[in-house]
Amino acid sequence: MADKFDVIVIGAGPGGYVAAIRAAQLGLKTACVEKWVNKEGKTVHGGTCLNVGCIPSKALLESSHKFVEARDHFAEIGIDMEAPTPNVPKMLEFKQQVIDKNVGGISALFKANGVTAIDGTGKVTGGTQVEVTDQDGKATTYEADNIVVAAGSVPVEIPPTPLTEGLIVDSAGALEFEEVPQRLGVIGAGVIGLELGSVWSRLGSEVTVLEAMDDFLPMVDKAIAKDAQKLFKKQGLDIQLGARVTGSEIKDNEVVVKYTDAKGEQEVTFDKLIVCVGRRPYTKGVIGDGVGVELDERGFISVDDQCRTNVPSVFAIGDCVRGQMLAHKASEEGVMVADVIAGHKAEMNYDAIPSVIYTAPEVAWVGMSEEDAKAAGIKVETGSFPFSANGRALANNAPDGQVKVIADAETDRVLGVHILGQHAGELIAQGVIAMEFGSSAEDLALTCYAHPSTSEAVHEAALAVDGHAIHMANRKKRK
Repeated sequence: MADKFDVIVIGAGPGGYVAAIRAAQLGLKTACVEKWVNKEGKTVHGGTCLNVGCIPSKALLESSHKFVEARDHFAEIGIDMEAPTPNVPKMLEFKQQVIDKNVGGISALFKANGVTAIDGTGKVTGGTQVEVTDQDGKATTYEADNIVVAAGSVPVEIPPTPLTEGLIVDSAGALEFEEVPQRLGVIGAGVIGLELGSVWSRLGSEVTVLEAMDDFLPMVDKAIAKDAQKLFKKQGLDIQLGARVTGSEIKDNEVVVKYTDAKGEQEVTFDKLIVCVGRRPYTKGVIGDGVGVELDERGFISVDDQCRTNVPSVFAIGDCVRGQMLAHKASEEGVMVADVIAGHKAEMNYDAIPSVIYTAPEVAWVGMSEEDAKAAGIKVETGSFPFSANGRALANNAPDGQVKVIADAETDRVLGVHILGQHAGELIAQGVIAMEFGSSAEDLALTCYAHPSTSEAVHEAALAVDGHAIHMANRKKRK
């Protein structure tokens, strides 16, 4: 038997590494097991998010967005320059630099906080035991009073489009294209599909997005989703709704995709195809036979509101449990679980978790949409404000989009905030804070905002709930 710990965390992604650091900060002897190995054969931390997900995709989104700004919009604001050209290898190099800095930062934080990093594949073999198998196949068993499973998730693969190296790829493979494909297909018009489609569309690809659902971004308020769809179409994304992929074939190094829509059977040919139809929990092999930890029919580990499993000493967080598959949700669960293990009272407000699509403009939301509230039988008042009426947005040459605030008609409590616009992912924090503190729309309306700032659009949308918006014609009778 190897060393004994107070806490062993399996997985060093955004949930796992945060849980490990928090536990160590609370005085618990903590280890974190990670199996991710980079191209050089070195174990790296950060999981999907830092290595092949959130962080590298944002690097390419930023690079490609700045390229489009320079190519299409600098002249509009008085900057004349020769037509820029994208340097994809250099963009990939920058992306890797961003990855390296982030994963290196986690290793440094482990050392600074006294977290023991264990390289290898972790498996719960008992209520207080974790078996770790290293790259050479050697297994070592560690003892821990508490175990936190933070194994994450992996992309869903679908039978009609089996992954084929370099041609049919998942989200990770889409970050590795060494040149811009002329014709790019994307299956799935969700967060990942829209972001990756945007990257390569900006760099010159003809992008077709095939989405099986009939509604575009059903989790977003309809007014926001409708405006976003129009903008993405204007940018060159050909989004086909109600398109159900039925098969694919590789011909002459091209991908022929078959799908059905309202018009019947269709066929389209791409140079590359990205499959972005969602993610599934990575739990197979993580929980040993006989441990007794319950999983649901989809492979998610069953937990309560504080992420306890049915085995008292075992917790699970992040993508491998219920709820949204979001890095920040996993991180907050990691903090909560560490606090619970240390004997503190802790909980999470799952109603106030923001979501962001990092397109340009960005789409961000928290809480209910107007449609959600009405479906729940809640009478609401809403207020909207366009960025085209915001001074800073106009000065930024970014007038697209709007802010929408949804409030309970009886109590005025903020139920949701939805934003389409530049830096929506930053602005949504105001809505999150408002909901976390149980604020009313009037609370936001009575708050003094800096001028000029795009955040004033949130202020005006809150004012508009009661028909009091200053910088737009009021459509409601003042109360």
